[in-house]
Amino acid sequence: MRLDYSIADVAPYINWVYFYYAWGMSSRPAAERHKLRAEAEDMLKMLDRRYATHVVFELCNANGDGDDIVLGNGYRLPMLRQQRASPTLCLSDFVRPLSSGLEDRIGLFAATVDIGLETDFGHDDYQKMMVQLLADRLAEATAEKMHQEVRTHYWGYASGEQLSVSELHAEKFQGIRPAVGYPSLPDTSINFLLGELLDMKGIGIRLTGSGAMKPHASVSGLMLSHPQSRYFTIGKIGDDQLCDYARRRGVPVAVMRKFLGSILQ
Repeated sequence: MRLDYSIADVAPYINWVYFYYAWGMSSRPAAERHKLRAEAEDMLKMLDRRYATHVVFELCNANGDGDDIVLGNGYRLPMLRQQRASPTLCLSDFVRPLSSGLEDRIGLFAATVDIGLETDFGHDDYQKMMVQLLADRLAEATAEKMHQEVRTHYWGYASGEQLSVSELHAEKFQGIRPAVGYPSLPDTSINFLLGELLDMKGIGIRLTGSGAMKPHASVSGLMLSHPQSRYFTIGKIGDDQLCDYARRRGVPVAVMRKFLGSILQ
């Protein structure tokens, strides 16, 4: 399913904490942050007349099978497991196991902004930086709004949810939304798998050879509903898991090593 939002639709979902951090303003006086935010909100009003944000998502029947998430059509999404923690967590742990004989569901998503937010403002360095940093926040805000609508309506497992935006940012909702490239889903090549399952091109996302998304202000990942699901860091993995993961992905170990180099022991 595709959803398109105006800038005004998603602006209330912006997490300004990360915006200030990107500017190096986190520890600056409140007055300086307020001035920057006022300038940003004026920019958002201007952008709202010309640009929009977009998201595509699918809700799929699924089960966990070891370290894989198996979709109802038989498609496998191999995941990575912690090797230096207790317990050793894997995202597949939060999906009902295949051995139970009962189907579960997961969500897949990709969110982005109009490419013009990254290409139309090169004439002024300050304006370019302002728009690019707002674009990053708008992509995340788009995912936040979409996830709220999925929980309360499209999937509906939390139909009675009534949370403020600050509570959304504090992740008070049931379930998690792990994003590709983040600690529990560090392999950016997972985007190639999501690209086969989602119409990323339909909302303007193109993948580079490294699995990065263009526009840069894009975010993709999974949606899990398990009440005990939580975020975690994969951390360092050994050659044993590297080889097993490459086998499950159907990718040569040497190629997989390039994508996972930063987490290899």
